[in-house]
Amino acid sequence: MLTISVTSTAATEDPSSTADVSPRILRLMARRRVMEPIDGNVLPMRNAVLFRRKGRFWPDIFRPGRYMCILMFWGLMTLLVMMVLAKFALLNTLHDLKLDQSEFISARSVEISIRTNKLITEGDNIIISEFKKIPLPPKLTLPDIWTKPNADLYYKCVQRSSKDIRDPTNGYILVHSNGGLNQMKTGISDMVAIAKVMNATLVLPSLDHNSFWTDPSDFKDIFDWKHFVEYLEEDISVVDHLPPAYASIKPHQRAPVSYSKASYYSNQMSSLLKKHKVINFTHTDSRLANNGLPNPIQRLRCRAMYEALKFTDEILELAYKLITRLRDDDKPFIALHLRYEKDMLAFTGCSHNLSKAEDEELRQLRRSVRHWKEKHINGEERRRQGVCPMTPREVAVFLEAIGFPSDTKIYIVAGNIYGQDGVKALQDKYPNIYTHSNLATEDELSPFNNRQNKLAAVDYTVALESDVFVFTYDGNMAKAVQGHRKYEGFRKTIIPDKKNFVKLIDRMDKGLISWEEFSMKVKILHANRTGGAVLRKPGKVVKSEESFYANPYPGCICEK
Repeated sequence: MLTISVTSTAATEDPSSTADVSPRILRLMARRRVMEPIDGNVLPMRNAVLFRRKGRFWPDIFRPGRYMCILMFWGLMTLLVMMVLAKFALLNTLHDLKLDQSEFISARSVEISIRTNKLITEGDNIIISEFKKIPLPPKLTLPDIWTKPNADLYYKCVQRSSKDIRDPTNGYILVHSNGGLNQMKTGISDMVAIAKVMNATLVLPSLDHNSFWTDPSDFKDIFDWKHFVEYLEEDISVVDHLPPAYASIKPHQRAPVSYSKASYYSNQMSSLLKKHKVINFTHTDSRLANNGLPNPIQRLRCRAMYEALKFTDEILELAYKLITRLRDDDKPFIALHLRYEKDMLAFTGCSHNLSKAEDEELRQLRRSVRHWKEKHINGEERRRQGVCPMTPREVAVFLEAIGFPSDTKIYIVAGNIYGQDGVKALQDKYPNIYTHSNLATEDELSPFNNRQNKLAAVDYTVALESDVFVFTYDGNMAKAVQGHRKYEGFRKTIIPDKKNFVKLIDRMDKGLISWEEFSMKVKILHANRTGGAVLRKPGKVVKSEESFYANPYPGCICEK
């Protein structure tokens, strides 16, 4: 085998002779030196150079002042990238852990609630050996489903300020309230606050006689008008009619802009009042903003809504008779706002579970009402969006899934339930169904014949005083009652998550989930939808944000 040997001429020279040679030349000469033989051979020159370069790389890289700065820079960059990736991974892990923990806690709470309900409601039917060593908490006298949210840290704060005085009047406001009872009630409360802002005298409002119910009742037939005048006398002046000096003046007709701020009334409307002296507001619904108003105005709205607008003794007397009969065995009851009525189904375009003939009848009614703008509606799409009233069958399944036993007493806060089957699907599961029609005598109901607004006032009072209030459509009555119950100490109000509930019940009906899984998911879904203290927040769109009268916190409810 041919061995190639390279001998440097510099190696045979005297070392002293290299003193005048430049360092670069010396390095080149060193690289050309012959490597020691391995296994009897001599490495090729190219491999020898590569070996020397690799052998010197790592000592040089850590030599201070040469590569150290570059190494530290890339090391820090690598560490920074790793930290960013670790941060996102940690956030995702914590998020998933939080959801899992929340679901576990909710599921555990529901499991404990189920066991507690079983222990209390089944009594002797349980296996005593399983539970005899577990004492019941002393204050747990009713199943968990009846327990109202904790309101110990909150109180009503609607008192008048000592600086709040009545100013001389700029003129008179005539009010024509429009809509059903609760729409008129909230509208009148707004008009009280608007009269305060405008320094105006309010003439007792007239009520709507041309709505769907065509109720001829007027203000004095439904509300205690003397109490209304006296309660508000420190806030505004309220008169029964225009004084003679103003009776001949033709009122200036005006429909105020919806959801207006106080400045709209203190500036633009006040100028009109000073000019014309008498203004007739033709619409009262939603004429004040829900948010962004001064605290004294918000508190006045609550004083008007919850304190001044008291129903007549005739209405309250019948309502409390019905409440007494519902509680004759000392058991709690549900007030159910089952808004499955003809007008609401026609208005919303919802006809789920109805016949083709009934669907067509609703369509004809919708076309005949001029002020209902939407005429062509996809009812099934509306239902999937969670904006349809729940059907009687859906309500029965919902209440059973929540945990209410079949002997629960239910007072239906509504008119006639629409459809051939009516309330049958609900009554098959919950036979103890009551209304003002079957709970009151004919003599007791005779003053209320053809007076739907007066009957609505009776139902409102029963719903307000019920142990649990459940509504199936977020309409004017549902908003008014749930807001009033919050004002009175956060009485329990179950707020169905209809969008998710519809998905769940459809999946169960298709056999995709079991009853046990369905019931557990419904319980978890509604664990915190019980009418507790949740701050009202402004929305991006004023018309779709939470109503002030559905949740007067903040405004009329404060923390201790």
